[in-house]
Amino acid sequence: MNEEKKKALQCLKTSKGQIEGIIKMIEDGRYCVDISNQIIAAQALLKKANLLILKQHMEHCVKTAVMEDKADEKIEEIIDILSKIMNK
Repeated sequence: MNEEKKKALQCLKTSKGQIEGIIKMIEDGRYCVDISNQIIAAQALLKKANLLILKQHMEHCVKTAVMEDKADEKIEEIIDILSKIMNK
């Protein structure tokens, strides 16, 4: 596992803990703004994890595809991902 995936995994594990904490906050009837702030923090970690995974994909999979003159499919995958990110 390369460094980007290790960092992404750590972000995902941290966000998992945050989400579990958010669920408990809701169950305990905590203040809505505090809950919302925790949701925003979890979203930021998920975005960071996604960026790390995409970085790894670009540096390895896409680079290899370009060198093998097979980049079209990988470029289309990236465009699809960017489309999903931008349409939110």
